[in-house]
Amino acid sequence: MKRRKFVRNSAVAGMGVSLLGIYGCKQGKKEETEEGETTTEMAEPFFKLSLAQWSVHRMIWNGYLDPYDFASKAFEWGFSGLEYVSQLYDKELKAADYSAEAMAAFVDRSNQEAERYGLENVLIMIDGQGDLATSDAGERKKAVENHYKWVDAAKAMGCHAIRVNLAGSTEPDTWVPNSVDGLTQLATYAKGKGINILVENHGGLSSNAAMLARVMSEVNMDNCGTLPDFGNFCIRRNDPADYSSGCAEMYDIYQGVKELMPYAKAVSAKSHNFDASGNETEIDYTKMLQIVKDAGYKGFIGVEYEGNELGEKEGIMATKALMLKSASELT
Repeated sequence: MKRRKFVRNSAVAGMGVSLLGIYGCKQGKKEETEEGETTTEMAEPFFKLSLAQWSVHRMIWNGYLDPYDFASKAFEWGFSGLEYVSQLYDKELKAADYSAEAMAAFVDRSNQEAERYGLENVLIMIDGQGDLATSDAGERKKAVENHYKWVDAAKAMGCHAIRVNLAGSTEPDTWVPNSVDGLTQLATYAKGKGINILVENHGGLSSNAAMLARVMSEVNMDNCGTLPDFGNFCIRRNDPADYSSGCAEMYDIYQGVKELMPYAKAVSAKSHNFDASGNETEIDYTKMLQIVKDAGYKGFIGVEYEGNELGEKEGIMATKALMLKSASELT
């Protein structure tokens, strides 16, 4: 690693720890102790902090972290909510063909760890269970039913939602009605379980916020909403088969979050790289959080670090620090 890059990364990683003790509000309440010293009681930000498990997916895939140690790490790093990722448990669940016994074991162990550390199970992000927006009605119904077990798991874990993807058709004229049908089927099942079905802007047409908002309007169910992600607004990549090829068509990230917030029941604070001052290099966090706050949102915001320059722990802490710093600057 070049010295300049090392120094910058070290500074950002350090800020990820030091800023936590500085920024918690716009203005704290000053009080005088019995010894005559003046202290500042920091107010809480308008949101609660959760950790998206995807932030540690490399640790898990490389064998450095057991996925069931997620709660332990989230507690250690100062989070109060947990956002699980289904595919990080595929090794055991797929091997058991997602049997009822395997799913029950996943639920029980996850609950034990969350309870041990006093953390709240917030949601489960679901991948690899079929395309909910495919034009094949039979395949779409199968995908819907594949998600049932995750709705049941979320209920058993005390989560309020599962996050799904709207993959399938790439043509707007078919994607919208397909998405409406798939979501309506799944949300109808989930409503009886008290679980929300959330769609993230997660590539393809789901990253066209106006189009996704249209889908939400047409579904028109209280338990179907969005999970706006600060950074997932690439509609079309230069090479669809190569994620690193760059984005050929990008939706405006601030306009996108603004359009999705009326339907939001969760929010994802995506981050990649940071400058020497601890700011995300491509996302203005103060501007983003102002949009979220202005929408009246007061729930969990999940830290989702996906960068390569910092290690996962350092990136997580830098993102958390930036969120608290930015929250202190809001109007």
